[in-house]
Amino acid sequence: MKAYWIAHVDVLDPAQYTLYTQLAPAIFAAHGGRLLARGGRSRAMEGGATPQRSVVIEFDSYERAVACYESADYQHACGLRAGAARAQVVIVEGVP
Repeated sequence: MKAYWIAHVDVLDPAQYTLYTQLAPAIFAAHGGRLLARGGRSRAMEGGATPQRSVVIEFDSYERAVACYESADYQHACGLRAGAARAQVVIVEGVP
């Protein structure tokens, strides 16, 4: 069953955040992730302010999505993002 990684990000330091964005897409792809949305126009319809960036990544399974997040490569990328952005990341399993 598919799973989706949903992230809402507010960038605080664009130059430092670029270090993260240069690595992350290849890490997602290595784990079978496919970027469905990254940035672009968005509007919060309920619940609060619209984040600067919203990202949706599709994985073949919940386990693959979690393994990507927990991988050493992605955790290294997260370290580069630290202090450069506020991120909320949720992994949700799709419906059958």
